Amino acid sequence: MEIQIQSVTFAYAQKAAPVLTNFSSSFGEGITLLKGYSGCGKSTLLRLIAGFLSPQSGVIKVPPLGEAPGRRFQRNQLGFVFQGLNLLPDASLHRNLEIAATLAGLTRDEFLAQERHWSLQLGLDALLEKRPEALSGGQQQRAAIARALIHRPAVLCLDEPTSGLDDMNTDIIRKTLVEAASQVGRYCVIATHDDRLTSIASRVIHFEQFMPLEPRLQSK
Repeated sequence: MEIQIQSVTFAYAQKAAPVLTNFSSSFGEGITLLKGYSGCGKSTLLRLIAGFLSPQSGVIKVPPLGEAPGRRFQRNQLGFVFQGLNLLPDASLHRNLEIAATLAGLTRDEFLAQERHWSLQLGLDALLEKRPEALSGGQQQRAAIARALIHRPAVLCLDEPTSGLDDMNTDIIRKTLVEAASQVGRYCVIATHDDRLTSIASRVIHFEQFMPLEPRLQSK
């Protein structure tokens, strides 16, 4: 099974220029990087794969059942890290993770085992009782990734997960993503400008090859 995108066209408004036009691709297991200039459609494609957006035309199918991305997929099989992170500001890191685990249907024992694993992997084990505002930018980014991984999703989508981070934080995230994507039946799709992630990718898609020349020139 692959993530399949077949002849997808999407625009944010009825009369707006499409962000994606007749776009087709497929992503296998492992890590796929989406690279390209800002505004070329990387983040939009992540949201389409997640089912947060719906295409005007075309078909998207996601593992493990080869269905369109619906609520069951989002609840049980999807982990998503937004650029804005979206951590609950009034809840501790532990509570942020607990809520995500509960929504995904994990038992208490399953949650505690996953929390321990990913908090240790991401260097967050001493920070579980802190709120997001007490964390550094790098710690917040790692916390958002821990939340996305807490239920071991089949499909992990990350939007610029290392943007603005130093090499230490980036290295922790790189190692975590390699582990998360190494299991059979795991798919990781990352929208990024960061060349430091290229070495861990199974595939790199350069969006410029799908875009017309004029927008690319205007983006410079």
